Amino acid sequence: MSADDYCCLEFLDLDFDANGGENGCKQGEKQLSASQRRCYSLCRRKSFAAFVASKSDVALQEGGLSWCCCGLTFTEHSAVHKHVARTHGGEIQRLTQAAFRSLSDKLPAEPEPQQVDEVDMSAWIPDISHASEEQLTSGEGKVLLFYHYCAVRDPQAACVWQRALCEKLHLTGKVRVATEGINGTVGGTNAATDLYIDAMCSQPLFRMSKEDFKSSDGGAQCFTELKVGVFKEIVPMGVDPDVISYQCAGVHLEPEEFHKEVEALLENGESCSDTVLLDCRNFYESKIGQFTHCVAPDIRKFSYFPDYVDQNLERFRDKKVLMYCTGGIRCERGSAYLRSKDVCKEVYQLRGGIHKYLERFPQGFYRGKLFVFDKRFSIFSNDDVISDCRYCGSAWDQYELCSTSSCCQLVLSCPGCRREGRTACCPTCQSKGRTPGDDASGRREQCECTDERPRIPQDV
Repeated sequence: MSADDYCCLEFLDLDFDANGGENGCKQGEKQLSASQRRCYSLCRRKSFAAFVASKSDVALQEGGLSWCCCGLTFTEHSAVHKHVARTHGGEIQRLTQAAFRSLSDKLPAEPEPQQVDEVDMSAWIPDISHASEEQLTSGEGKVLLFYHYCAVRDPQAACVWQRALCEKLHLTGKVRVATEGINGTVGGTNAATDLYIDAMCSQPLFRMSKEDFKSSDGGAQCFTELKVGVFKEIVPMGVDPDVISYQCAGVHLEPEEFHKEVEALLENGESCSDTVLLDCRNFYESKIGQFTHCVAPDIRKFSYFPDYVDQNLERFRDKKVLMYCTGGIRCERGSAYLRSKDVCKEVYQLRGGIHKYLERFPQGFYRGKLFVFDKRFSIFSNDDVISDCRYCGSAWDQYELCSTSSCCQLVLSCPGCRREGRTACCPTCQSKGRTPGDDASGRREQCECTDERPRIPQDV
């Protein structure tokens, strides 16, 4: 490892102490090469896991594992993880750096960056002269959800093209581009979204088909703005796509096939113990809608899914796993990660996700609403309400943002409770909102809602 690299490592040391760990580490890691960052991340996770394992004491609890640290006894994996993350950050950092120093010299040299040819963006923008400005900005609209995995040689050029195309069609939404493909959800008028689909299908780089797009009623008003960017992954699982590739995903089942599998699972009931129906979305998504008899992980972000799998391998051992998500993209990487553990008998995933299933079976085995990542928060195909109000417990499934300006959590608060001023996601935020001069510049995601869901080692 070069002297400059050691300087970067020292930067990590200093910034960790100054900022509590996460932000400083990420800034320091950016100064290392890609392979060194992956190595450092691996060392950090393994050091954290080794530290937690060193605190285990099987004898303390019959039939289960306990952990002893700082004079405290922990009986839940998540509780000791949270304690170590908050209390022993400096020790974890020192262990990480020691492991990194011993491994970094063995890393292969970074290849020289490849030169890419100049791309004529104008050739990628379709002729839309036949569509009037009014057709592109007024009238009924749609929201499109799509993804496509393919090799993208120059994601920066693809990003520029996407932004120019969306702006020309007056679309809003979010689009992620990476060397592994594209993922997005955009809204606009019917004419604009149809032109967008035509442009995507005619673009030789992606070679998409109309079947790759899921649509629902909406429009440009469903998003506050247009965001287009280049990322490492088109779905943020937090695992290098070169290590766990979508190409290793589970077997795709069409909605009709998936429906039959779920039907058989429900008919057999307790006797069907060799099958797991797995929802790989976040807890707030599955809370308002899910397949009957599913396993719904209590995770805040998809980047926590790999650690959920690691901590629950026995649940999937020798089982047939049926996975599903909103549009299918999280299952592509999630099923690949699960298969990499080599514990399941079979791994299947719902092609096109819940979106496609509801198009075919609006009154099928998925009950409740489908969460969507725009201002609508949810769409529905049946009248079931499977969740309840955060405060009074009455049936309610319409999300609103927490009323505390420094919080980004969602809350289920029924009209009656909202009229009484109970509009925050938890009592902590409720008291903040009622405090005169409350500082709105506080960190996001810091309240009771997030404290009760542990930070995963990968995110420390």
